[in-house]
Amino acid sequence: MSRSASTDVLVTGLGVTAPTGLGPKEYWNTTLAGGQGIAPLQEFDAEPYTARLAGQITGFDAAAHLPGRLLPQTDRVTRLALVAADQALEDAQADVGELGTYECGVVTSNATGGFEFSHREMRKLWSKGPQHVSVYQCFAWFYAVNTGQISIRHKMRGPGGVVVAEQAGGLDAIGLARRTINRGRGRLMLTGGVESSFDPWGWVSHLASGAVSTATDPATAYLPFDRRAGGYVPGEGGAVLVLEEADSARARSGRAPYGRITGHASTFDPAPGVPRPPGLQRAAELALADAGLQPDAVDLVVADAAGVPELDAQEAAALRAVFGPFGVPVCAPKTMVGRLMAGGGPLDVVCALLALRDGVIPPAVNIGELAEDHRIDLVRDEPRFGPLSTALVLARGAGGFNSAVVVERPLP
Repeated sequence: MSRSASTDVLVTGLGVTAPTGLGPKEYWNTTLAGGQGIAPLQEFDAEPYTARLAGQITGFDAAAHLPGRLLPQTDRVTRLALVAADQALEDAQADVGELGTYECGVVTSNATGGFEFSHREMRKLWSKGPQHVSVYQCFAWFYAVNTGQISIRHKMRGPGGVVVAEQAGGLDAIGLARRTINRGRGRLMLTGGVESSFDPWGWVSHLASGAVSTATDPATAYLPFDRRAGGYVPGEGGAVLVLEEADSARARSGRAPYGRITGHASTFDPAPGVPRPPGLQRAAELALADAGLQPDAVDLVVADAAGVPELDAQEAAALRAVFGPFGVPVCAPKTMVGRLMAGGGPLDVVCALLALRDGVIPPAVNIGELAEDHRIDLVRDEPRFGPLSTALVLARGAGGFNSAVVVERPLP
């Protein structure tokens, strides 16, 4: 049954599993310090491959965070998602039993599923026979498994969903979760995205994009908007957020929320050869319109930051069209972790919320001289301090997906 609709959706909890930290606090401290989460691949010998750097979560011991019965059922990506969800609910101090199991739901995004699990089981199939394949293969490989396992673990039987739009999917998941609350279909939603696909087969899939950096030095491998930009570095991890209907959240807790999700839009690029512009600018404009804001209300843009010269130029052009040349500070925290596919957008939303809370924009790292034509105000080298009220987060996914989310400080 739907309750009365609400237009105010708060972020009350954060969970992070990122190359620069497990948990929001560790992630944020490392991000402000300009820490580096990109390093040579550690899970297998990458010497035969054309690219060998990735944003990896090191030292993650799933058994230290999750019940043993879950480990045979799950791929690394689901374990990371479950831990992020646990963190977010604990941070929000939310009790699903008190809120109502059918009032709480899950919407996540994932683009690759459980690569490592699937390919281990395929090796068993071909080398030992079908009787050796795990029964959990039937769901552990699936890109919807994170939503399913999170909802089962926390008995969240309300609205559920999965969004697949590569790098843009995580923001679209947040947008769908917000819309679910707006329409009175849930009081609390866990939402975001997490990825991990760094076994050899998954790595080959990344390389097939043709845009992965072949540099061997982490300091020069991923340089969005830089004159030397030559591709991106894949990363793993992401973030899960607790979204709540505002009145419900205020009634159950006296804690200050991190912020509000006030706008979202998604668009699709025209087909190759069609003489229409890419859709990122329109996504940004529609998200601002959804929030009821003009561009001059935005204090910070967290960029998609592709690291591919043509795509960097397109994003810079969209920023100039919406905000004017050098019209808004631009942040690129992905320079520290790589591009996390569906996990990238939600992690950038966490960055935006913490930037608004603390009044500080983290620096992009390793960036030298920007391409002359970009004319954007990219924050680099050092954090930039100042009052911040509103941020726009952008993401683009392979195949033409564009998404934008507006976050604002909580109301007094």
